[in-house]
Amino acid sequence: MTHKLNEMMDKPIIKESVLNYMREALPKFSGIIGELEEAAHRRRVPIIPHETATYIDQLLSVIRPEKILEVGTAIGFSALLMAQYAPVDTIERNPVMVEEAKENFQRSNSPYAIQLLEGDAKDLLEKVEGPYDVIFLDSAKAKYIEFLPRCLELLADNGVILIDDIFQGGTVFDDDDTIPRRVRKIHRNLNALLEKLTNDPMLKVSFLPLGDGLAMINKRKIVKV
Repeated sequence: MTHKLNEMMDKPIIKESVLNYMREALPKFSGIIGELEEAAHRRRVPIIPHETATYIDQLLSVIRPEKILEVGTAIGFSALLMAQYAPVDTIERNPVMVEEAKENFQRSNSPYAIQLLEGDAKDLLEKVEGPYDVIFLDSAKAKYIEFLPRCLELLADNGVILIDDIFQGGTVFDDDDTIPRRVRKIHRNLNALLEKLTNDPMLKVSFLPLGDGLAMINKRKIVKV
């Protein structure tokens, strides 16, 4: 089974010794989640890195969501991780990934249901019904800024949006003319996303240097005086 590899897997945005410590010192996952993580690393299949996975695992254990939406299932690793805490709707358009994710879901013993939605996220986001307490975007990075408005509509009042891979190995901050043409659209759209996130007064945003960058977004509450 062939997968398209992500070259940014090998371009950490923090000091390599710190990265290695987080990946080696943080406890490994057990059961099928641990098996999938190990197999994905061995096969060079792009999934969220260990430090990001452990952060999301701890975050969900604290906020205790009731309903989760994921855009970008891949082989189902992160969906299974999140389904330890709440039902998950997850969207994937790659038929190879869909079939592998289905197999992994079928052989799992997940505490909560996982609904795999096959097709383009642009279309499926209009059909799913919120509110969702957590929305995790981990798909085509050039599409993040297109998906954000609908995700904000689907987000519960106290919900959180997590957006993975926002820094492109740090190259997102490089001049546009230094970026290869094949990834220039990703570069421009990620910069537009960062501009939106950091300048919209209705959004509360933080960035975490985990993996290739993780954004965490809440909607600000309007306080009437």
